[in-house]
Amino acid sequence: MTPALQIEGLKKAFGGLPATNNVSLSVPAGERRLIIGPNGAGKTTLFNLITGALKADAGTVRLFGEDISKLKPHERAHRGLARTYQIITLFPRDSLEHNVVLSLLGVSKTRWNALRPLTGETALHAQARRILGLVGLEARAARPIGEVSYGEKRRVEIAMALAQKPRLLLLDEPLAGLSREERSGIRALIKGIAREVTVVMIEHDMDTALDLAERVTVLHYGNVIVEGTRSEVVADPRTREVYLGN
Repeated sequence: MTPALQIEGLKKAFGGLPATNNVSLSVPAGERRLIIGPNGAGKTTLFNLITGALKADAGTVRLFGEDISKLKPHERAHRGLARTYQIITLFPRDSLEHNVVLSLLGVSKTRWNALRPLTGETALHAQARRILGLVGLEARAARPIGEVSYGEKRRVEIAMALAQKPRLLLLDEPLAGLSREERSGIRALIKGIAREVTVVMIEHDMDTALDLAERVTVLHYGNVIVEGTRSEVVADPRTREVYLGN
């Protein structure tokens, strides 16, 4: 079966310092893959290379068998690639619903009609409320982003990504900065994502996200040093060396 994501020999350096060093990995369709590693391991750089936010120095990225290495970010999005960000990027004065509508607009033909006000896009608004319902926020759809909790903002980001009907969803530290209760809610939300969507998730803290993954990739200084099942990665001495220094 064709992998959902296949990366071969991906390289990116900044000022001669390699951030991603000959990374290769393959993620089967429907899999939940966790990418972990300490700060500076190259995790977010890898996501930026996959989405096209950064141009790779070398290597290829394939999405369901198609080489997307030379495509622009919006072209990759239209092929079924969506992501969230480590730092929340929402419009704080706009409502939850409006933020999701903007995400829907990005993959809709309606975006070319700049003269038509968004308030007239009743179908998009109804769809946005339905998607907010999937993440437990339909009742708060009219609230400004600035008036909801940090955990709810994380839910909105996931809703915006799901609004684009992705085949591959990249989650960049969705549990970062959350309380124990909020982490539990986000974990449940991620577990509930349909298997038609392949999920690749970055986390800094291995312990908070291991139960979400079927396979784990460990990055260190831009290199893949360990890859395997959860138990294999936890038992590998190279993992302990990276996280514990012994």
